[in-house]
Amino acid sequence: MSAAPSADRFAGKTAIVTGAGSGIGRATAIRLAQEGATVVAADVVADRLSELVAEFPDLGFITVAGDVSSEETTQRIVEAAGPRIDVLANVAGIMDGFLPLGEVDDETWERVFRVNVTAVMRLTRAVLPRMLEAGSGSIVNVSSEAGIRGGCAGVAYTASKHAVIGLTRNTSVMYAAKGIRSNAVAPGGVATNIEAPFKSALAGEALGPILQSIVPPIATSEQLAAAITWLASDDSANVTGTVLASDGGWSAI
Repeated sequence: MSAAPSADRFAGKTAIVTGAGSGIGRATAIRLAQEGATVVAADVVADRLSELVAEFPDLGFITVAGDVSSEETTQRIVEAAGPRIDVLANVAGIMDGFLPLGEVDDETWERVFRVNVTAVMRLTRAVLPRMLEAGSGSIVNVSSEAGIRGGCAGVAYTASKHAVIGLTRNTSVMYAAKGIRSNAVAPGGVATNIEAPFKSALAGEALGPILQSIVPPIATSEQLAAAITWLASDDSANVTGTVLASDGGWSAI
């Protein structure tokens, strides 16, 4: 799924994208803006947002720098979007060094869940009143291949991405009658700025051969952005509660 952007698919709509300073989030923010949306681009690194605006000065990005897992940043993002929010793309996420259960420390576990799950919950919760008032809205959460299988990452990341899928599906059921859709994208390997070194010898021994033998070619951030924007758009109006595996066929193995 990598068709060229349509000039007006999101004309008149406002979208929020987290993790917009790099990788999938950046590509998603660019594509939404190119397709007509007013985009609130949020990222923890202010310099990345400045570079985004400098590279695409005509796309009119509204930027919010801050930790998306904090309530204060959540409120600033929603306020920056204004009275109507049509699309929310929860893209920001962090890895866990592939640490297995016996080696993961509390700090890593809590940090991964804070960014990968709690931030998604808080921002979605903050956006829902505006979507409910409008009677429509599309939420797209980025999970992972690790959210649908057990051998792709460490325990904290794997559990967090399973949680994102649960959050996505429950939201889809609870708000379907209100005109709000909730879907997730599950990428496989993607060329992004998220570093994923093996911090565990056990993980390298257990997962290294598996990943080397079955992982398909690395996807581009733009390919993932195409999947996210399709789910965000009215082209997928009959799709909710779905986890779209954009993984080059990895999930079929």
